[in-house]
Amino acid sequence: MPATPTVSAVRPKVSAGARPVRLKRGEQPTHSTLTPFQRWCWKTFKARVLAKPPDPALEENLLKAHLRIRADEYMTTVYGTTVVAGIALTVAAVGLYLFFSIIGLGVTGLLIAVALPVFGTPGVFAIMPGRPASVAKTRGRKIDRKISAAMSFVSAMSSADVNVDQIFKELARQKIYGEVAEEAAWITRDTELLGFDILTALRNGAQRSPSKRFQDFLQGVVTTATSGGQLKPYFLLKAEQYEQENKLEMLSRVETLGLLAETFVTVVVAFPLFLVIIIAIFSVIGGGGSFMIDILWVLVGLMIPMMQFGFIFFMYTLTQDMV
Repeated sequence: MPATPTVSAVRPKVSAGARPVRLKRGEQPTHSTLTPFQRWCWKTFKARVLAKPPDPALEENLLKAHLRIRADEYMTTVYGTTVVAGIALTVAAVGLYLFFSIIGLGVTGLLIAVALPVFGTPGVFAIMPGRPASVAKTRGRKIDRKISAAMSFVSAMSSADVNVDQIFKELARQKIYGEVAEEAAWITRDTELLGFDILTALRNGAQRSPSKRFQDFLQGVVTTATSGGQLKPYFLLKAEQYEQENKLEMLSRVETLGLLAETFVTVVVAFPLFLVIIIAIFSVIGGGGSFMIDILWVLVGLMIPMMQFGFIFFMYTLTQDMV
């Protein structure tokens, strides 16, 4: 079960009938600690960050990403990282300028040295606030990949007449289900550590889950339970639904891979080969001279490897979503 995040990272609404927070005998409550760099950022930029209104979207993304740090602490880390990156880029720019000056390309070195910190530092400041949202989105995709198998486990437990809170507790122990087990662990934390009833814990789990499919599932559990319906048929129905959706999604991805394979043969293999032959012929009989030879070197040494690595990376990313 995960450690309890910082207080401002999770602000659940405690119902009137909620039990007090309780721990097992001999256990101590844990809290998230900051790294030395994060503590320095907090001390240095605390006043600047607290002077601005809090960003609820950032706090929500941090919660969905399971990054155990408050939004104001994260923003101080953004400021500190930007300052450090600016200093590092400036030092690198000076080194590049000296290197280009030695080899006789002082103007080129000056342009690169100026552009590196001028564009790199704002880029770091612009990218870092979006990192929690990116991590949350990645977690959502991982949950969607495992939700079909996890629902089969849930429906099997439900068929054995196991209580809902025990189902999620057992699901949290099955690490084979990845991020779904992590979401179930947080629900179990709410019931066993924070003292919430299971329906409130499920509502909180639906609010903080980055997966739309898992949100719908949890909200369906709450709706079915509060309306007097039976959960066993609901779990069986959702398991069958997610299995069918998973098959259709896998089929769609396989078709996409087939299309990419055909595109790879045409764009990356056949087209560059014909282009190399045509440029080589022009350089011999067309009077292009050294200019055509330079184009040929750029094509063979730069464009073809970049196209191949681009296709490989894209297909690797696509196949990772199928695992």
